[in-house]
Amino acid sequence: MSQKELLPGDLLDQNGYLMQSGYSKQLIKKYNRKKIKAKRFKIKEWDYYLVYNNDFAVALTLADNSYMGMVSATIIDFKTMIEVTKSKIIPFTFGRLKMPECSYDGEASYKSSHVAIDFYHEIGARRLRLNYANFMENKPLIVDLNLYDAPEDSMVIATPFEEDKHAFYYNQKIVGIKANGSVNFDGRTYEFNPNDQMLGILDWGRGVWTYDNTWYWSSAVGEIDNHIFGFNLGYGFGDTTAATENMLFYDGKGHKIEHVKFQIPLNSEHELDYMSTWKFSSSDLRFEAIFEPIIDRSALISLGILKSDQHQVFGYFTGKAKLDDGTVINFDKFLGFAEKVRNKW
Repeated sequence: MSQKELLPGDLLDQNGYLMQSGYSKQLIKKYNRKKIKAKRFKIKEWDYYLVYNNDFAVALTLADNSYMGMVSATIIDFKTMIEVTKSKIIPFTFGRLKMPECSYDGEASYKSSHVAIDFYHEIGARRLRLNYANFMENKPLIVDLNLYDAPEDSMVIATPFEEDKHAFYYNQKIVGIKANGSVNFDGRTYEFNPNDQMLGILDWGRGVWTYDNTWYWSSAVGEIDNHIFGFNLGYGFGDTTAATENMLFYDGKGHKIEHVKFQIPLNSEHELDYMSTWKFSSSDLRFEAIFEPIIDRSALISLGILKSDQHQVFGYFTGKAKLDDGTVINFDKFLGFAEKVRNKW
């Protein structure tokens, strides 16, 4: 499969159509919300950060999905298998959260009497701050993290939708940002410093979506033989004829791969069994892995015509990946996640 690389320039033309579909390793297309010609309620913009090591994870989301904004926080203790997620819905935002139009500058923030969240850029770094009152049982969650030394390459993709020419998804995944700072919850402080191998993943998404979509996404990052290795895998929505979002990362450099299939097992009732072993395989044979789940962060929200059914499953990957130069990376019990999400929005 020939995958098309994006060229620098505007993302949308004067009619609100995607100028080019394809992938890049940097955010080279310019997103401008004012150029969108679709109905306002279809515009979705979000920043999602996941920071984790082998013991603990924290995930923070700030989203402006037009008729509904959201602040969401998740903590997972991989030793005790405790997972807590809480979200605050912000009705009828329609762009007033003023999400930045690029991932490397600007500030995304929201504040109310119950929650304050702030993602902003400092020189050579990002700062993530959250104060979520009554996160669980009248106990607050306080997060103050610095992300720095971002890798040189990332996964960037511009995806069209066949059924709506004004619909598109412009997405960047940065895998392997170094992190330090602290998370305070339930009388315990989780302190992180550069020696902790605490690493972050950013999912930066801007676009116009159709009503009913399902996506599959998986990512992981960690250290293998003193080298930072990670990957981003995904599919399920839009027209991916021009390119996939599948990419390997090794010491900050991206290595493009083709289609990857998530094989989720079925139980005796022929329903998806998220907590049994998954299999992953790529069409170019450059990524093969099994995935052993340890915790399913599931959520089901149903509000009339709006619905979100999410399964973000954390677990261990064992397999091998081949870089562009033919180098084979073997990984064993490599902590990451894989998810299936269906949204009617």
